[in-house]
Amino acid sequence: MQTSSQRYGESITPEKLRQIDHAEQALRDLGYRQLRVRHHGQVARIELPTESLASFVAEHAAVATERLKKLGFMYVTLDLQGFRSGSMNEVLAKSVTARPAGGN
Repeated sequence: MQTSSQRYGESITPEKLRQIDHAEQALRDLGYRQLRVRHHGQVARIELPTESLASFVAEHAAVATERLKKLGFMYVTLDLQGFRSGSMNEVLAKSVTARPAGGN
């Protein structure tokens, strides 16, 4: 049986969880309340409400990038689709629809 972390292709480690927690706290310190930082190896993908994207880029992108890079991320990205719960499940949905009939 696969765990959800295996389905996403990433193992969950205490270090990754700490990195995400610190990254999200860094964004909360900038005034954002509804957010997620998604861990994709060396990439931190920031999800904010779509109505916050323009002001984030104009006012906080440079500071947020600096803070997240200090936490060990090589690249920091902003998800243009915005904050949405379960966005990692989009990967699962695509893998299910891409499977040939009768495949596992």
